Amino acid sequence: MKKFLKEFRDFALRGNVMDMAVGVIIGGAFSGIVTSLTDNFINPILNLVTGHTVYTLSDVAGFASSFISAVVNFLIMAFILFCLMRAVNKAMSLGKKKEAPAEPTTKTCPYCLSEIPIKATKCAHCTSDVE
Repeated sequence: MKKFLKEFRDFALRGNVMDMAVGVIIGGAFSGIVTSLTDNFINPILNLVTGHTVYTLSDVAGFASSFISAVVNFLIMAFILFCLMRAVNKAMSLGKKKEAPAEPTTKTCPYCLSEIPIKATKCAHCTSDVE
């Protein structure tokens, strides 16, 4: 059972799964903006153009406030997800050791300033002797 839970944790916290989950949640939150845009702007404009309905100033203000509310809800959801993913990434990096920087494999020739292998004693470009 312990091995199963460890495998599930490793699977669930892999980058691909977390990215997909964030994408689905953000997509769902963004659908609220699209729905609000359609209901509060596009449909009223179509109704006004076709002469089906005439809107008062308070109706227009209500449409705008509903749309702004949907945008604010989306921003709150995105901020919460950002904070959550930041905490998960920090928790995942706690147990990992930092990798040592890689040893350089090239050096610069002091005469022609071209890059040559670190073990070279003669520059392949200008044929100068290099220490």
